[in-house]
Amino acid sequence: MGCEVAKGILVVESNPTSPEQEAEYNDWYTNTHLGEVCSIPGIVSARRYKVHGDGGPLADPSRRQYLAIYELDSDDLAQPFDELGKRAADGGLHMSDALQLSPPPVVTVYELVE
Repeated sequence: MGCEVAKGILVVESNPTSPEQEAEYNDWYTNTHLGEVCSIPGIVSARRYKVHGDGGPLADPSRRQYLAIYELDSDDLAQPFDELGKRAADGGLHMSDALQLSPPPVVTVYELVE
């Protein structure tokens, strides 16, 4: 292919708790959370996106507004995800009240199709 390709991606769809907390949510996500998650072995990069406009003609109005894509470079794609869970449980990840937990973020791991 000519360029490095990640072995998988971790996709997280989320929302701020409220419109009033959107700036706090974005500050926490960009300046705290991304760095903590990218320090996990096997997670090699991250990018964040927000739905553009109304999301287009096929958009689900109940969808989450924000998307984070983390590239995974691990022979065992469960390993970085498992470490993420461990760090969340032991306080190694600093969470924010500005992150909506009800409904919770949607988290999906995808593997590369070769």
